[in-house]
Amino acid sequence: MLLIAIAPAACRQAEPPAWQGYAEGEYVRVAVAYAGRLDNLAVARGQQVAAGALLFELEHAAEQAALEEARARAQSSRARLANLEAGRRAPERAAIAAQVAAAGAALNLSSEQLRQQQDLYARRYVAKSRLDEAQAAVARDRAKLKEAEAQLANAGLSLGRGAEIEAASLDAAAAEQAVAQAAWRLEQKRAVAPAAGLVQDTYFVAGEWVPAGTPIVSLLPPGNIKLRFFVAEGEISALKPGAAVEASCDACGAPIRATVSYVAPQPEYTPPVIYSKESRAKLVFLVEARPAAADAARLKPGQPLDVRAAPGKP
Repeated sequence: MLLIAIAPAACRQAEPPAWQGYAEGEYVRVAVAYAGRLDNLAVARGQQVAAGALLFELEHAAEQAALEEARARAQSSRARLANLEAGRRAPERAAIAAQVAAAGAALNLSSEQLRQQQDLYARRYVAKSRLDEAQAAVARDRAKLKEAEAQLANAGLSLGRGAEIEAASLDAAAAEQAVAQAAWRLEQKRAVAPAAGLVQDTYFVAGEWVPAGTPIVSLLPPGNIKLRFFVAEGEISALKPGAAVEASCDACGAPIRATVSYVAPQPEYTPPVIYSKESRAKLVFLVEARPAAADAARLKPGQPLDVRAAPGKP
């Protein structure tokens, strides 16, 4: 009977010491770069959201209109560039060819009339002014024929070759960049959840004016919950980053395993200059440890914890 009573006592003595601590959350406070009226608050306090879920939207009518305008300008620039690269269509070339034929016929007529006037002038039947008029008509019709022939030569080519097509290409590229900028500005008027988590708090209601850069929603992803506990000066050497610990709390169920991620280089409490044995016992160091995301979901920020060293790796 004596051995039975001693065994549990021995087990209790072998249990590692407990360090007092609590759970702490690293909140993600979501804001946008622009100011505006809050049109849509899509989440509520205490709600679980998935990654990418809409959190809120600010007024964005002006940004939406700017995006539509940029898209229209880009479409116009692309159409102009395509038209320059395609060259003239067949009906247009046919019309220019007809102009060439008409200009050639007019030149033939004026040339024949010039010969007649030259003959009549040589016989002194007409005045010098009539001959000058005929010569001017020939020069005019010859110029029109050259112009029409040049248009016909260019009609089979891309009219935008060279500097003109390069300018149109640059204009189209600039228009596409304007669309991208307008879309980015529009996107800045809304926010989505960067990770799955709990909506810890909301700071505005729909209809309120939100200054630029002011958080509107506070999120707590499970991976952002950590353990913070305090270890006495005489025990801190046993804990280093990567060490395994176990935390227990009321209603936590099974112990929560975690990995030490930080050990404070300085104590939380510093007694007078000369440390005695009694004063060294008051020194405590802050230690942080992170549990797995699944286990972190069992904790709530501010919840008191008892933390002990755990054997093996978490």
